[in-house]
Amino acid sequence: MRELFDEVAGQSPLDPEEAVRRTTRGPQRKRFYAQADVAETPDGLAITLDGKPVRTPSGRPLVAPTRDIADGIVAEWNAQAENIDPLTMPLTRFANTVGEAVVDRVDAVAEDVAKYLGSDLLFYRAGHPEALVAREAASWDPVLFWAADTLGAHFILAEGIVHVRQPDSAIAAARAALPADPWSIAALHVVTTLTGSALLALALKQGVLDADQVWAAALVDEDWNSEKWGVDAEVAARRAARLVDFKAAAKVLKSLTAASAGM
Repeated sequence: MRELFDEVAGQSPLDPEEAVRRTTRGPQRKRFYAQADVAETPDGLAITLDGKPVRTPSGRPLVAPTRDIADGIVAEWNAQAENIDPLTMPLTRFANTVGEAVVDRVDAVAEDVAKYLGSDLLFYRAGHPEALVAREAASWDPVLFWAADTLGAHFILAEGIVHVRQPDSAIAAARAALPADPWSIAALHVVTTLTGSALLALALKQGVLDADQVWAAALVDEDWNSEKWGVDAEVAARRAARLVDFKAAAKVLKSLTAASAGM
């Protein structure tokens, strides 16, 4: 089980793209269980295989904070065919990440997210052509206006890629909006690293944008280049792999938000 979980989780749990790369190496393992299920335990909603609790490589029980997330993890295990394909198990990999790399270091993960606030994707704008400038503004400006009006975080925009130092007060204001629970901050970390924007991640968590809007906003420049020069097969494959983990993180945030609202 431990070797299997190492493969399912990847060895760099805070980097979803690296986790995906690692899970593609080596042969897949045979399915060794008949049924996955959820069991209520003092630790939370535990995932079981044939009635036995699943544990992370360090021995912690694999538990989920909401029934919706637990059911999603169980569905991944039950959907496996003759061989177990880790690429089809993003919620399982995410849950293992939380237990192994986030629970005991929430502040460190939050700081890693906060680093993006100094050089967020949304700050750096194209100078031309006008159509791309307009597309970036339409997708990104509403998030910046929200950050300023709601969070009190007033950031500086720049043209091109020359670094612009952001006000400490703006970074601190946005940093204060980061959640303190391990599942939420882990989800924000995944969204941030996949999109290049902590502000988009916060906008998703706060319901300012939905998952589809965040994903589209993160890919404005990439989509523009594809429209002009065509789709590169390798880039498209990486994008599809990133989207799998993005959707899992977005599902976690949506479930946690609904649970906190009593829905």
